[in-house]
Amino acid sequence: MKILLTGATGYIGKRLLPILVSQGHEVICCVRDKNRFYTPKEFINKINIIEVDFLKTETLDAIPEDIDGAYYLIHSMSSSADNFDEFERISAENFVQRLNQTRVKQVIYLSGIVNDKSLSKHLSSRKKVEDVLNTGNFATTTLRAGIIVGSGSASFEIIRDLVNKLPIMITPRWLNTKCQPIAIPDVLEFLSKSLLNHVTYGKSFDIGGPDILTYKEMLLGFAKAKNLKRWIYTVPIMTPKLSSYWLYFVTSTSYRLASALVSSMKVEVICRDNKINDLLGVKPMSYEKALSRALIKVDEDKVASSWKDSLVSGRFNSNISKFLKVPKKDCFIDRRKKEIENRAFTIDRIWSIGGETGWYYGDWLWNLRGFIDQLCGGVGSRRGRTNKHEIHSGDALDFWRVLYANKEEGKLVLYAEMKLPGEAWLEFKIINNTLYQSATFKPDGFLGHLYWYSVLPFHGFIFQGMLNKLIK
Repeated sequence: MKILLTGATGYIGKRLLPILVSQGHEVICCVRDKNRFYTPKEFINKINIIEVDFLKTETLDAIPEDIDGAYYLIHSMSSSADNFDEFERISAENFVQRLNQTRVKQVIYLSGIVNDKSLSKHLSSRKKVEDVLNTGNFATTTLRAGIIVGSGSASFEIIRDLVNKLPIMITPRWLNTKCQPIAIPDVLEFLSKSLLNHVTYGKSFDIGGPDILTYKEMLLGFAKAKNLKRWIYTVPIMTPKLSSYWLYFVTSTSYRLASALVSSMKVEVICRDNKINDLLGVKPMSYEKALSRALIKVDEDKVASSWKDSLVSGRFNSNISKFLKVPKKDCFIDRRKKEIENRAFTIDRIWSIGGETGWYYGDWLWNLRGFIDQLCGGVGSRRGRTNKHEIHSGDALDFWRVLYANKEEGKLVLYAEMKLPGEAWLEFKIINNTLYQSATFKPDGFLGHLYWYSVLPFHGFIFQGMLNKLIK
């Protein structure tokens, strides 16, 4: 069957794609920017990649008419736009309009549990998207999930950061709100088993694990899994804004996502029933088991996808392709080069840079720069990296975004997502037997020039020290 997969570069889409391919489907991956999509070699002849932006109707003709099923995995939970719900509605309407011109039989939409009368703006928006999808000339299946627990999920990362960093927590009252977490493998099983399954046509289902827990109990459950002693006290004085800042400064989440989560976490998200479990023969795992699986994936460095690689985790608001060509005109450039001793060794060092590995030289200065950025409302260096040894175009890497990564070519290009009075690139490339390293800064007015000259004294030993360490 030919299946359309929207959100193919997202947390769910990246994990669903190999499942669909293994089932023998031909998958059409919808992406806004092909340069952000990494295609595993084993998938090259089994998938097609098309560039589509559902807010731009002129791009929709790229969707083929002979598709059998489709997944709608487009969300804007951490969008910075105040009217994100309007964008979500328009996106859904354009999607329906185009799919009505195809032979698609079913659309599967992953939404949030919305059975409470008092919904957050984000959950309300997801319900409106569901209503729009139901107007299409195809059968819509809506799967509504609450907290998704898995390596790389926003919820898991926040829980891990809080528990690992804070032995004693003074927390807001919403930690006593109840929810029904579900493991990412179970979400993927529901999504795959619903595909072109007539028993799910035209229906919506709540999906969740067997445990109903408060957020406080989820934190303590993680502490137990890690054999950590933690004490949590809730207080009534933390406003939503204060709660958002609390999450922002303690965890790796962005302030935008923290605000969205705080708004949603005040509402109970509990399944109305679990009839879909019997319909599809799925037995969701417990929260304890979900945590155990996620921790194993993290320990083994096998995190398949992470919310942090989404563009909304940083300050990007457009396709990365616009920044691929590093400018030279009107820029300050720090160029350095050195003959390499072992190409494979140097490439491995470059491909492991950042995150837990660090920057090889002057790490305390890199960390200080990240902390200053966070104080200014930027991404800081808390995102780290999804995999310790592999990086691909579109990945987040501390306060950088990977624009280009080609091991065979020996070239890596990073773009700074920190708050700057200008734009910055960091580039590594190996030509013949020489490593070329360049830091490019395009200043924005007087402040940009002032910034460059203020950090210039540090460049000599930071960049030269890093270059030396990349060689041996």
